[in-house]
Amino acid sequence: MPDVVRALDIAAPPSAVWRWFTTQEAMRAWFRPDLEIDLRVGGAFRMLGADGETSISGTVLELVPEGRLVLSWLEEDAGWTHPARLIVSLEPIATGTRVTLVHDGFAGIGTEGWRGTMAAYERGADRHRVLEQLAAVVASGG
Repeated sequence: MPDVVRALDIAAPPSAVWRWFTTQEAMRAWFRPDLEIDLRVGGAFRMLGADGETSISGTVLELVPEGRLVLSWLEEDAGWTHPARLIVSLEPIATGTRVTLVHDGFAGIGTEGWRGTMAAYERGADRHRVLEQLAAVVASGG
């Protein structure tokens, strides 16, 4: 299955990076300022997409402290029958933490235009630079 993948090394241990995944307010500092999320497995989340118009919602599928956050990811009113996923993984490395962001499941969203959706997410990943925003808040301490 095709995925949208970005990775970035952050010069801080996983515990310092994970701090920015532990509360809704912390995640708003780097992910989306309008994010509403119940940070527990089965908890719901909702936010506007980067275009400021598309509503995105889903649930927390997995939450492993200092390891990974997995969300189901559904663009509301876009004709998706099934959600995709967003996976953010933290891996300790000699220089700190490698953070990897993966959007997957586009082929299963239930629309014939899923390849175009995936291409739009590829462009968006480069334009919105979410991992760089995470690195900035980690470096500045918020």
